[in-house]
Amino acid sequence: MNSTMVTLLVSFVILWWSRKSLFHPSSHGFPRFFAFEAILILVVVNAPHWFSNPLGIRQIISWLLLIISIFLVIWGVALLRYHGGSRPTTGKAAEFEWENTNRLVTTGIYHYIRHPMYSSLLFLAWGGCLKSVSLVTLFLAAVATIALFLTARVEEVEDIARFGEEYRNYMEKTWRFVPFFF
Repeated sequence: MNSTMVTLLVSFVILWWSRKSLFHPSSHGFPRFFAFEAILILVVVNAPHWFSNPLGIRQIISWLLLIISIFLVIWGVALLRYHGGSRPTTGKAAEFEWENTNRLVTTGIYHYIRHPMYSSLLFLAWGGCLKSVSLVTLFLAAVATIALFLTARVEEVEDIARFGEEYRNYMEKTWRFVPFFF
């Protein structure tokens, strides 16, 4: 299967998964769709370069970012599932039961950053970009970054509506994506 077919197939899956969000542009899933698409295209474009010059500094940094990405998503999802509880989804937006928590999670990685899964996607995007840097890959990583920033902003508004002052206080104590940086 060639890269175009893979891109179309995975893009269709992302489109299906995001279909509710695309009809609700004010939901956090709307900009998240564009982040997923940009990251997909970035990974496919750079696929031939993933193992080029494996001991080069750019490749080592790339692999470090990709490993951090995996770590963040696993830890973040595990904490949400274990500590967050869940409530039924409303069906109106891109909420899945595991992300629709009834308790604010502030332990583990959530003690330092509010959006470890979006951080994971940022690390994935920039790790993928470093595999072979070009104007196209920089553009795609930038699109993913902007989309993830917008996703987090919208989700923070949703979380303030859900958790109120508790979430506002939490925002003051944590970083959005990268501890001690951003």
